Amino acid sequence: MSKQIGYLLLLFGFSALILSIVYTSSILAFIGLGLTFWGALLIYLRKEKYVKAKLIDPTAISSIENLDKIITELEYKGKAIHLPPEYFKDPKSGLVYIPKKEGTKIPRAEDTSGEVFSQKTQGMFITPPGLDLTNYFENELGKNFAKADLKYLEKNLPKLFRENLEIAEDLEIQIENNTFHIKIINSVYKDLCSKARKFSSICGSVGCPICSSIACALTRATCKPVVVAKDNSSADGKTIDIQYMTVERQ
Repeated sequence: MSKQIGYLLLLFGFSALILSIVYTSSILAFIGLGLTFWGALLIYLRKEKYVKAKLIDPTAISSIENLDKIITELEYKGKAIHLPPEYFKDPKSGLVYIPKKEGTKIPRAEDTSGEVFSQKTQGMFITPPGLDLTNYFENELGKNFAKADLKYLEKNLPKLFRENLEIAEDLEIQIENNTFHIKIINSVYKDLCSKARKFSSICGSVGCPICSSIACALTRATCKPVVVAKDNSSADGKTIDIQYMTVERQ
């Protein structure tokens, strides 16, 4: 509503400025400048409350560290797998399956009983660190990614990151068969990603919140399990380069 009023004030303001030139009126000029100022202010005024980027790290890093300790101490060696939508009744849900050993088969949907540690599947099930972010992306775009496709993500995620949410200077997506190269440039999460790299069970596997959120988006759009194959960053930490892959169920 504030933006509509802002545009109306701008219209009146510009009209007053034009009339002030026609009639050489300083009063109309002052009125026009005032209306233009308040119109511009209302257009750019945002209702959202923002949190400083430097607060992201301390609020998230402890959870990442604890998850890494659990995976390491229980000696779970398998690659973390983000599971597709068919595994859940709730479209906003998500699971990451971490097998005890490499080469373990991906469980069937009926084998995910809600337990964290599963003897039947020889692995553990956790909520993806980036699940809530993915759901926020969907709400912001007004689109269920499970009803979208890769072309939709390729077109809309970069704009979402750059303009809508302003969480990165840019996001680049390259799709090649079952492999997805994602490059995130100067993200507000860059420091968190950098700190997460010292946790081997997280970085390049489960993923930090931003890497995991993209994995969740990909698994919804492809309807296939997705793994983080590689995760690198530039020397200055400003560019995060992630490679995701879909995996086939045996």
